[in-house]
Amino acid sequence: MKKQFLTIALGVSFLAFSACNSSNTADTDSDSSMMDSTMTDSMTTEEGVEVGGAMMVPSKNIVENAMGSSDHTTLVAAVKAGELVETLSSAGPFTVFAPTNDAFNKLPAGTVDNLLKPEMKKDLQGVLTYHVVSGSLRAADLTDGMELTTVQGQKLKVSVKDGKVMINNALVTIADVISSNGVTHVVDAVLLPK
Repeated sequence: MKKQFLTIALGVSFLAFSACNSSNTADTDSDSSMMDSTMTDSMTTEEGVEVGGAMMVPSKNIVENAMGSSDHTTLVAAVKAGELVETLSSAGPFTVFAPTNDAFNKLPAGTVDNLLKPEMKKDLQGVLTYHVVSGSLRAADLTDGMELTTVQGQKLKVSVKDGKVMINNALVTIADVISSNGVTHVVDAVLLPK
């Protein structure tokens, strides 16, 4: 009887140990697959620049990135009203100086609403294309005194002082937002052609 009791006790202990061990193995397997998943996610996460609460990434084009920015809703509405979405989504490359909503708010009252009217499309296109330069220019490519010819046809003047880049009267607040079809530089003022 004593021998039977000892055999049963050892059997129960072995089963308990096996159950605990298999639970640990399952946990370990689960932890390891979660780590693999996390590592894979972090390895495939694309690096970019945060603008307007959204990550601007190189796999998206300029328009797709701008549409994610809460600071550029006015610009996106203007690009749509000016029927320039397709152009700015094309291969490019383009350099875009992108005014924020605050930049548009600095314009005289009613200016934006007026430009967004269908009958003002040509004027709106002129203002928007004055913010676009052919080619892909990063901040390091912009030098003091440089003149850039815009898609609209007129020139922009670059000033660099104490590490700050100005485009005409607009300060570049976020530089080198890389997209699949060019580069965007966020500016704090709307650039107006002559």
